[in-house]
Amino acid sequence: QVQLVESGGGLVQAGGSLTVSCAASGRSFSSYGLGWFRQAPGKEREFVGFINWSGGTTYYTDSVKGRFTISRDNALNTMYLQMNSLKPEDTAVYYCAARTQFGEVEVISNYDYWGQGTQVTVSS
Repeated sequence: QVQLVESGGGLVQAGGSLTVSCAASGRSFSSYGLGWFRQAPGKEREFVGFINWSGGTTYYTDSVKGRFTISRDNALNTMYLQMNSLKPEDTAVYYCAARTQFGEVEVISNYDYWGQGTQVTVSS
């Protein structure tokens, strides 16, 4: 089992940058695939990106490609989401998630563990 805690959210102006982190406790962090999701007010939770166990493979939803970068440091049990060129529509609560399952990385039910989320607000 793994516990996930996000941090680093905040208020940033449009065009700015922000990095949020996901710290994990528990065993076998390096064996988990990790994802970032976000949920804006009144909207469903949506997939942002994914990184595999080694960090060698990443996937992103189209709306963040070229602006967001996911990385992980297995020695520190931490995953990062670096967000550049932020837009007001990026405003949401950002969640990290971990999985041992296979299947489509965009599907919420394919993740076993979730953090509590961190708020990111982008002002125009």
